[in-house]
Amino acid sequence: MKLMKESHDKSSKKHSSREQKCTSSSKVKQNGAHSSKMKPSDVTSIDESLLVSVDISSKVKHTSGETDEMDVNVTVGPVERHQNDGHKKSHSSETINKHKSRSKSSKERHNEKVQQDRTADVNIKTEDHDGCHSAADPQASPPVKIKKKKVKDEKTDEKHDTADKNHSARKKRKSESSERDQPEKKPKKMKTNEEKKKEKMKEKGDEGTEKWKWWEEGKSSDTQKWTSLEHRGPYFPPEYEPLPSNISFNYEGKPLKLTPQTEEIATFYAKMLEHEYTTKDVFQKNFFNDWREVLKEEASRLLEEYGFCLLDGHREKIGNFKLEPPGLFRGRGEHPKMGKLKKRLQPEDVIINCSADSKIPEPPKGHKWKRVQHENTVTWLVSWVENIHGRPKYIMLNPSSKLKGEKDWQKYETARKLKMSVNSIRKEYKRDWTSREMKTRQRGVALYFIDKLALRAGNEKDDESADTVGCCSLRVEHISLHKRIDGQEFVVEFDFLGKDSIRYYNKVPVEKQVFKNLRRFMEHKDPEDDLFDRITTVYLNKTLNESMPGLTAKVFRTFNASTTLQDQLRKLTTEDMTLEEKMLSYNRANRAVAILCNHQRAAPKTFEKSMQLLQEKIKKKKEQIEEARKELKEAKRAHKETPSDKSSKLLEKKEKKVQNLCEQLKKLQLQETDREENKVIALGTSKLNYLDPRITVAWCKKYQVPIEKIYNKTQRDKFAWAIDMTDEDFQF
Repeated sequence: MKLMKESHDKSSKKHSSREQKCTSSSKVKQNGAHSSKMKPSDVTSIDESLLVSVDISSKVKHTSGETDEMDVNVTVGPVERHQNDGHKKSHSSETINKHKSRSKSSKERHNEKVQQDRTADVNIKTEDHDGCHSAADPQASPPVKIKKKKVKDEKTDEKHDTADKNHSARKKRKSESSERDQPEKKPKKMKTNEEKKKEKMKEKGDEGTEKWKWWEEGKSSDTQKWTSLEHRGPYFPPEYEPLPSNISFNYEGKPLKLTPQTEEIATFYAKMLEHEYTTKDVFQKNFFNDWREVLKEEASRLLEEYGFCLLDGHREKIGNFKLEPPGLFRGRGEHPKMGKLKKRLQPEDVIINCSADSKIPEPPKGHKWKRVQHENTVTWLVSWVENIHGRPKYIMLNPSSKLKGEKDWQKYETARKLKMSVNSIRKEYKRDWTSREMKTRQRGVALYFIDKLALRAGNEKDDESADTVGCCSLRVEHISLHKRIDGQEFVVEFDFLGKDSIRYYNKVPVEKQVFKNLRRFMEHKDPEDDLFDRITTVYLNKTLNESMPGLTAKVFRTFNASTTLQDQLRKLTTEDMTLEEKMLSYNRANRAVAILCNHQRAAPKTFEKSMQLLQEKIKKKKEQIEEARKELKEAKRAHKETPSDKSSKLLEKKEKKVQNLCEQLKKLQLQETDREENKVIALGTSKLNYLDPRITVAWCKKYQVPIEKIYNKTQRDKFAWAIDMTDEDFQF
């Protein structure tokens, strides 16, 4: 009896532990979104034909942070469970059912499974409907019968066939759906000849292989500059974005609310303040490296949209297509209007010039242009009046364009013609020196200064302009007369501010009659009185135009500059020079022109540092030469004592090394000389504006100097006409 009781207790404990294990692994969410999953160990421990009795009791958790759940208690056993002694009977019943199940065909087992699954779904729905009753009395709820899923090894061939059919059906439906969703192919729109032409020009871009050789088409008339002109108009700077509300301006320690307009003006001033970070190399390097990448992308986009126009059917580059942003006017030198506000330009301030048959550029939304005109006698594309001086400003084509190049070509041709008339003009103004009329004498002396010193004519200035002067606007205080100084007679000392507030200081010996006339012009005058008080720039240019059509004071400067360059190149260049020596000769000739035209500059900030580095290179190169010469001397001694092929080759190698090092030293020394001589001289201004490029091209071709050594890419585009038409025999 005791043994039977112990056996019964062990069986009950084993059964109870199995129930707890199944119960703990069968919790599911109350909303039915998740189903309980059985572990592989559970599948192997439970017989496949067992019926699972599920007791569902809703336990809703209302505590904070917990989800509502239903506890599903799974009890393994037969449907009708007896007391302790019924356990063995159930076990034998399970074995019989297992053998019966295995004896059935696979198709019958599959149909039976489907039927029992449907029964389980119906029972679960019924259980949910009676959920209130189940929660009150869990034991009163009838158990739901669910048949256990079969393991993978007992899947039937029919199931695989069904899965293949379902997969084929889904694939077919997906194909049909994709065909329905695919948009209908629209017929291609035929492009017109004009559209094809524009597209082809756009693909070629500014670097297209077909360069417009406009100089071969003949010159345009003096009145009509083009027959068609199309462009996009100017690009307006973006509107100002106010600072965030948490950033405020303080006045006397108290926050001051500014309007967007006044706030923007305040930021103009703030941007000019020096900051500690801007003095740190790492900060500047990192910032500009990152910023430059972003700017390049934005600049490329803007250039493509606004940087080109169609001129007579050709894609031409526009100069500066951006309107000036608002800011504070700085000026050059001691300008009396520095610090004044440059107002923001609006489309209502802008005049557009384009051909009548072109597409008129669209103004920004909510605005309109001041005026749209179709005037083909001018070369500008956009015009407006700036508020500082009240003068018109323009957007023009790039210097490499036809209109600019044709204008340069005409300017230099006019200067070349002056060569045929300059002697007669000089005789005429020398006769004026002794005229009885004071106005004629002043005209003769002024023309002498323009011719000999290449002075600018000088325009009349108002009181609010910078105090810069030219020949006709010289004052008595700007010159000093010395009958004899530094071993020279009749010397005139000039000291005044020229264009861009660049100081012009020069001591020049002049003709005796010019010296006498200047003394007479200065009599009974105060220092601030005009030296040439009887003539104006307009009168002077009118007189020059009567002597030769198209002649102005500026043409005289161009003639003297180009003539000086050609004469200096002829004197300074020889055939046996190295490339570096030829370049030094060209720069010296260019420097002579810059000095004549007073093209000066302040020494660059990095000049001293760059010169120091160059001098260190020269010192190091000299040390290398000294060491190489010692090695050469030792090689000569060794070859003399025991001559052989090996010692001969070594000697030749050492001699070549010394020769190469000496050539490198010479190049460095030429660089040092060139930099020192150009320290305060601006060579670029005269090279681009006063020197006929054909002189340079002919010199390069004659002495085998690459044109890239003189002109960079932008300058080669500007002077493409000269490079194409000039040979080495050209004479200005």
